[in-house]
Amino acid sequence: MQEQARLPAILRAADEAIATGRLDEARQLITQAHSLAPDHPLVLNAAGALELRGGNAAAARELIERAARADNRNAGLWVNLAFVYRRLGLRDEEGRAIEEALTIDPRNLLALLQKGSLHELLGKPRAAATIYQNALATVPRSARLPESLRKPIEHAAKAVRDNAAQLESLLAERLGDLRARYSAAERTRFEHCIDTLLGKSRIFTPAPTFLHFPKLPALEFYPREHFPWLETVEAATSAIRSEVERVLAADSDRLEPYVAYPQGVPLDQWAELNHSRRWSVLYLWRDGHPVEANLARCPETARVLQALPLADVPNRAPAAFFSVLDAKSHIPAHTGVTNTRVIVHMPLVVPPGCRFRVGSETREWRPGEAWIFDDTIEHEAWNDSDVPRAILIFDVWNPFLTEAERDLVRTAVRTVGEFNRGETTRDRFDG
Repeated sequence: MQEQARLPAILRAADEAIATGRLDEARQLITQAHSLAPDHPLVLNAAGALELRGGNAAAARELIERAARADNRNAGLWVNLAFVYRRLGLRDEEGRAIEEALTIDPRNLLALLQKGSLHELLGKPRAAATIYQNALATVPRSARLPESLRKPIEHAAKAVRDNAAQLESLLAERLGDLRARYSAAERTRFEHCIDTLLGKSRIFTPAPTFLHFPKLPALEFYPREHFPWLETVEAATSAIRSEVERVLAADSDRLEPYVAYPQGVPLDQWAELNHSRRWSVLYLWRDGHPVEANLARCPETARVLQALPLADVPNRAPAAFFSVLDAKSHIPAHTGVTNTRVIVHMPLVVPPGCRFRVGSETREWRPGEAWIFDDTIEHEAWNDSDVPRAILIFDVWNPFLTEAERDLVRTAVRTVGEFNRGETTRDRFDG
């Protein structure tokens, strides 16, 4: 039994020796494994791999077929058998072996790559690209793949890109005249649809960290027509900017880090900004309460906010604050707490090189041009300039919520807060 227990280690060493071309060493290890378990499917597989590496595909076929018959639920054996059939030019047999592997493990990366390659050999590049796309989807972005997979993965990615480029060219030809009939604004959603089809973009959906209200439109940036008061806010840009500039010059000590999680919270994305003044704020409204001292310092901003339909949830909303992002700083991708409200950005002090992404769309802030977005869709911000960027941020009710729904949300959120009070760390309703 002790000898049998050594078998996995011997076979691992043999696999490594084969992979690195140390064939004499591999042969000795496989002979040793054969003496322990001559009919074990993994021993047969290793012997077949050695034969294949030595150029004897026929002998490899016999050995690995025996292994697959002995353990027909091992996807890896069927993949190896497909490799052998490829070497022998047996396309039908190769296809059947790949399908056996994928029946056992539909996400088997090697089997999917082999299947895509087979379709290329059969003159079916479109089908191959689809299969390669499925293969690439199984690979996590952060995965560290073995060197042996680097070239096959690169080949698969190129096949997908080339196929998409050909499709894009055909669509451009067929849609050219029709696109010309409509404005860019009329085509916005369609172009996003096509970019997603071509793999140039993706569709982001709301992912609130607290309260997800169903059946609301998943809009990255909201159309201005839902907010008839927006021009009034923009008209006050000069006065509000003067107030924030005065605050930055005379009251910078009142700014505080926006990200202020307690130590020990596993939020890796905030490691650089946690308790950092690189992203700091001056609160005007916080957790549903006015910050009277700061409002007094900014009377014009206070007047504008007072006239707006701010989200109002006891002890939670509204939130309104000047947000200052330091030079050469980045706010990492994240999502807010609830889609029952949307967020307004009023750009005030915006040097060139400041941009903001919500989902698939990236915009540059322009002083005096406000926008409204759903912060439960992944978003991030950059200040690539050499000076700080300052904007006014506040939240308003989602325009698609009815008055009845707003009333119900107020009570529900307040009740959740009461239920958890003193026992859990709640998410801020203002995000």
